[in-house]
Amino acid sequence: MPQSPSSVVLSDLHFTWPDGSIVFDGLDAAFTPGRSSLIGDNGSGKSTLLRLIAGQLKPTAGRISVTGEVAYLPQNLTLNTDLSVAELLGVADRLAAWHTICAGEGTPADYETLDDDWDIEVQTATAVAQAGLPGLDLDRTVGTLSGGEVMLLAVSAMALRASLTSGAITLLDEPTNNLDQAGRKRVAELVTGWPGTLIIVSHDRDLLEVVDQTYELSQGALTSYGGGFAFYQQQRELAQQAVVQQVRSAQQDLRQLQRRQRESVQRQAKRSRTAQRRSVDAGLPKILRGARQRAAENTTGRIKTLFDDRLDQATAVLQAAESQLREEAAITIDLPDPQVPQGRQIAEIGGHLIRGPERVGLIGPNGAGKTTLIEDLLAGRSGRLLTEPVGYLPQRLDGLNEAASTLDNLKTVAPEVPPGVIRQRLAQLGLRGGDVFRPVRELSGGERFRAALARLLLADPPNQLLILDEPTNNLDLHSIEQLTMALRSYHGALLIASHDQRFLDDVGLDTVVELTLDPTARGRPNGN
Repeated sequence: MPQSPSSVVLSDLHFTWPDGSIVFDGLDAAFTPGRSSLIGDNGSGKSTLLRLIAGQLKPTAGRISVTGEVAYLPQNLTLNTDLSVAELLGVADRLAAWHTICAGEGTPADYETLDDDWDIEVQTATAVAQAGLPGLDLDRTVGTLSGGEVMLLAVSAMALRASLTSGAITLLDEPTNNLDQAGRKRVAELVTGWPGTLIIVSHDRDLLEVVDQTYELSQGALTSYGGGFAFYQQQRELAQQAVVQQVRSAQQDLRQLQRRQRESVQRQAKRSRTAQRRSVDAGLPKILRGARQRAAENTTGRIKTLFDDRLDQATAVLQAAESQLREEAAITIDLPDPQVPQGRQIAEIGGHLIRGPERVGLIGPNGAGKTTLIEDLLAGRSGRLLTEPVGYLPQRLDGLNEAASTLDNLKTVAPEVPPGVIRQRLAQLGLRGGDVFRPVRELSGGERFRAALARLLLADPPNQLLILDEPTNNLDLHSIEQLTMALRSYHGALLIASHDQRFLDDVGLDTVVELTLDPTARGRPNGN
């Protein structure tokens, strides 16, 4: 069977941010038609690569070749709160032209805009219905919808567009962010039958299973694995076992060399002492005995130098093997410790009174009002806040100055904290070097999350209550693990809104407040 032609080809791709931070330095890769996932640690360049393929960024050097029309869904889509639904779906101009033509007032410009897309209204209605929102007013703004509704609308529209476009290339960056279980299942169904070329960046393990090919981006290089996430994990485990064995062999070689060096030096020293004693007993002149001593010392030095070279080589092999076992972009989340007393009244939300240090999960389908309930609580419109300070990590990760750097953003909210301490906190979260000086608008979703999280880490005094709205959005799997461990050891009260049931289970909730589409809330002990 002939091999499918490549849809996206990267040739000697280089990309460097204006501050000099290198992302890609000679990347060569190809994506063929079919469904591919792109995985890797936060900050490895996944979102940057999608933006390069989409043409939103220009390579510093090298070439990107595409053999079809490219459509791109960014992970920060929900930040565009002023967009109308029609604009979100990319049909506002064509719908306006269609209505003008139908009213008998069409101009040549309207016909050119419509481009013979006479069923645009039907296509739009189909996409909206696929998103589970039939009859939605297309003039509504993104800011009036939940994050999940926005994302599902956009993915449904792109799936419809791909089905109508020959050789379409679609780039999806974290398409299941903010989606409830029904929405995630719907996206997985759409992906299963997606035509053309599809490249997905995601940390959703279920979604990663329905692809044909998995690509891992690490240290500026792409490695291809056939199959979905389970197959990738299996191959990675085998590779990890090989690296562990390599480390053990390198450690053993190093120990043997060190032992042989000691033994050789000791034998040579013993020979030298014996030869020196015999020279004295034989009555050799002092000058001759000195010459023999210097020769023996030179021999010892040559032996040591020889072994030192071998030890350096063995040490280098060991260090290289050990480095493969480390997470290149691992983060360390060290939350403040407020030590909230048991039973202290913290807040009342959805009819449930949160007592410290209780862990409360806020769940429910998209559109049930989880984010609205949180924002109303913080604004004093509903519920009660009975303690302070309160730390809030919003779902949209807004509130940051897009044009300012991460460092300058944090200086604004923590003016009394020395810049060195801020840099240290950011380094713990994986934002190092030039990353802290890049404008926020250039950050990936994971990097933006870390910048927002840093604001909570710098709170003084520590927050008595942390409110986290979809905190696992945009995070790689290792970072989710780090966040989970940090929250498990946190001694303040927690209110977490999330669709990630595995994450909620791992955090260890005490209570769940469930919202329904009525919307009404009811509290129940966790596990009941």
